[in-house]
Amino acid sequence: MEQRYEIKDLNNIREVAKEFIRNMGDRTVFAFDAPMGTGKTTFIKAICEELGVQDVINSPTFSIINEYRSEPSGELIYHFDCYRLEKLQDALNLGAEDYFASGALCFIEWPEVIEDILPYDTSYVVMREEEDGSRSILVRDSNPN
Repeated sequence: MEQRYEIKDLNNIREVAKEFIRNMGDRTVFAFDAPMGTGKTTFIKAICEELGVQDVINSPTFSIINEYRSEPSGELIYHFDCYRLEKLQDALNLGAEDYFASGALCFIEWPEVIEDILPYDTSYVVMREEEDGSRSILVRDSNPN
């Protein structure tokens, strides 16, 4: 399965997030592949807000994993930023596999270092900045690399 989205600017990011959510199906693990500054965190924030998260949503650059709760459903959402992980063992020490197996939504920025432990049904979200400043998003059910 492959889906494409376009974020023209911040004015339509929430609408794109809603469409992304409608198309998630029963998938729970999403690995975001995008260069620095492309808007991974901003898009994940919009998705979480559309899912009903009331907490402050920010990049888990230093904590590695942020936990959010959707209201009123109580659904857990985990937001990973693996940029600072140096090796796979770091993720294993954090219990990353348990998070992935929990059935909760997992949004993962900088997944390269942990690819070996991502579930087989991980969806890969490739974001790119276009020349006009918009963001193109391609979601695939297999690693595009």
